[in-house]
Amino acid sequence: MEFKLLKKHFWTQGLFLALCLLLCLPSQGLQAQELGVPQSQILTLSWETMYGRSAYGRRIANEIEAESAVLAAENERIIAELSQEEQNLTERRSEMEPEAFRVLVDAFDRKVQSHRNGQRAKLEDLDRKQQQAGSVFLQLAQPVLEALMQEAGAVAVLERSNVFLRSKDSDITDIAISRIDATIGDGSNIRLPAPEQ
Repeated sequence: MEFKLLKKHFWTQGLFLALCLLLCLPSQGLQAQELGVPQSQILTLSWETMYGRSAYGRRIANEIEAESAVLAAENERIIAELSQEEQNLTERRSEMEPEAFRVLVDAFDRKVQSHRNGQRAKLEDLDRKQQQAGSVFLQLAQPVLEALMQEAGAVAVLERSNVFLRSKDSDITDIAISRIDATIGDGSNIRLPAPEQ
């Protein structure tokens, strides 16, 4: 009889302990879920969306757009100047000796080529700046993404566009944007390395 009571007592305590453990263990997962972090071993995100909608990505896009507009205006001005110079050369052709005219035409062609190369180099610099900004963003975002992985108990974060079938619950793009913005803001205080030539 005493054995049955003792067995019942341990069984009741064991049940109570098991219940406590069940209630306590998922609390970390629930806390993470309450914060919007999905609980999954595989997470997905859209790099393009994360970068483009982040404060950092929007700032870089605005800077590139502004610099592109300046470059386009400069290009239009140069084209107008060269067109006028070409017209002046054409008008002077009848008054000049062919050899003298050829010297002016060759000099004009070199000038056109020089301007073209200069503008192309500026466009390439803008492209490099954009690529470097993306690389810097990835370096800055990595610790945030690693923390999200840890919170979710995940072993991998995959690019959403490379996943054939997924649950919407596995996507961390929005929460990643929010946390990256909170961590680095628009990144205006971060100096990008000068574009490599």
